[in-house]
Amino acid sequence: MPSKAADIELVSVTKLYGATLAVENISLKIRAGTYCCLLGPSGCGKTTTLRMIAGHEIASSGDIRLGDAVITDLPPARRGTSMMFQSYALFPHLDLVDNVAFSLKMRGVGKPERRKKALEMLELMQMSAYADRRPAQLSGGQQQRVALARALITDPQALLLDEPLSALDPFLKIRMRQELKRLQLDLGISFIHVTHSQEEAMALADLVVVMNEGRIEQAAPPRELFNQPATAFVARFMGDHNVISGKLGADRKTVEIPDGASFAMPARNGHAAGEPAALAVRSDRIRIGAGGAPGFGFTGLVGNVEYHGQRVQVALSAPGIDEFSVLLPENTFFDAPLKRGDAVPVHWSPGDVHVLGGPLHA
Repeated sequence: MPSKAADIELVSVTKLYGATLAVENISLKIRAGTYCCLLGPSGCGKTTTLRMIAGHEIASSGDIRLGDAVITDLPPARRGTSMMFQSYALFPHLDLVDNVAFSLKMRGVGKPERRKKALEMLELMQMSAYADRRPAQLSGGQQQRVALARALITDPQALLLDEPLSALDPFLKIRMRQELKRLQLDLGISFIHVTHSQEEAMALADLVVVMNEGRIEQAAPPRELFNQPATAFVARFMGDHNVISGKLGADRKTVEIPDGASFAMPARNGHAAGEPAALAVRSDRIRIGAGGAPGFGFTGLVGNVEYHGQRVQVALSAPGIDEFSVLLPENTFFDAPLKRGDAVPVHWSPGDVHVLGGPLHA
């Protein structure tokens, strides 16, 4: 079984490729035994961060710690971590036992011992019945299990996964998500998993780290991240949030948008009128119809309607508000259906307003 789990900490880590800044001065602590997802759009720095933890990229500045050890400059084999690559990188000419045992062979472990350990790992992955097969004879999900077995055979203190589910079909993704979480809980070590899928991160992680342009926008448990996004970027990227941004009103209790309308929010004491300000409201908390308190609604034009099964998403626009969505229960929508071009009043409750901080970039 793997070695005792240890905390992983990044301290002011920066990565430069020439003049290009890939990761900018990030600090993060991942507690031992945590399932952590690095989440963000393409080019945000999440894979570079993972590769720096693994030792496949060297940090330009800052430190990386595993437990009490500084591993910043150590080669991958001496870090106490193991990485499963997106492509799985299995050897096509070797059977599953030799694929899984390969890293032990490189460490000089004798053939009987390494094959015994490899069979134990295949048993853990419920793949021992296929031990004499080649990778090409396996399905995508089976290949992933073999790649996991090979990554875990060295008893790492943390397992690093680079978009491990991206090549799988939607149904298999759900099943493999469940298996990854079960495996992480059984082993008790940290998994650090790179993904661009919000759904995947929310389903798997104890800690979600949202990255954007080489920076950490927010690191929090999934429910906190969804209900209390720290910035406009997080609110938009996580989805199902409407962001209204503008300037802080004179009373410091409103956001004033360019067309002159204003929306109410909790007071921003310590901030000056005219400063950038933004609020977020979840799409499923929006109600169709008039009746909201002043500052807690507007009338918009329907731009699009999408049927999602249990819910229907209605996209609205209004002066100063380019994107605004309402998620309605299926029955609610079809009891009073809407179509493109309809003028629709919407409102929300004061308790559903969340004040956003940090940069207001999209």
